[in-house]
Amino acid sequence: MSDSEEEVSLDKQLKLVLVGDPCTGKTSIIRRYCHQEFSRQYFPTAGVDFFLKRITVHGKRDATIQLWDVGGSALDGKMLDKYIFGAHVVIYVIDVTSSSTLDNLGQWMQAVRTAQAKPVLCAVLGNKCDMEHQRVIRMDHQQRFASDHGFFSYVVSARTGENISLFFQKIAAELLGIKLTRAEQEEHQPVVKAEISDTHVPMVSDCVSGKRAQSMGAKSAVCILQ
Repeated sequence: MSDSEEEVSLDKQLKLVLVGDPCTGKTSIIRRYCHQEFSRQYFPTAGVDFFLKRITVHGKRDATIQLWDVGGSALDGKMLDKYIFGAHVVIYVIDVTSSSTLDNLGQWMQAVRTAQAKPVLCAVLGNKCDMEHQRVIRMDHQQRFASDHGFFSYVVSARTGENISLFFQKIAAELLGIKLTRAEQEEHQPVVKAEISDTHVPMVSDCVSGKRAQSMGAKSAVCILQ
């Protein structure tokens, strides 16, 4: 066996399954994480799509993440149990600008429980946190829902990439029994530039965990999130 083959064989295989209503951004989240790309065009996933991502924890290759992107229509199909089988983590994706995506999680949870007899790690992942002005699912509402069901709760933005890498790194570390250091968490939390359409230059109060950036004119500015 070659060194590369031995290295692959020693990798921990982690299966993460993303489920949720159509248009919540499951595919966009995965593509942002795996390929650092984002498209505004919407192409619904038919059935399931499959991605692989090698990760490192504490400076060495520890795992290969299998990302299963389950189409929203799978809730009414007969294949969901096949997609869920053997999952280490089930990630329920919601769109924070659409209340129905959280309301419908009960149906997804029931379907997952039927398909997966073995308890797994679960998380509620709120996508589109960059669209704060259109948010209808309050952060405390999402957190309360997650807490009531024993789930982890996170918010991300597939468009800007905010929290994407950090979320998956935390999930992988949890599965591997590793506690991430602050430096390791900061490594996966890049600076995010977000365009703000407004008539004033953003101040600190305009952007949580942000700082004032240089003015780009009367109608546009850039807020740099860290």
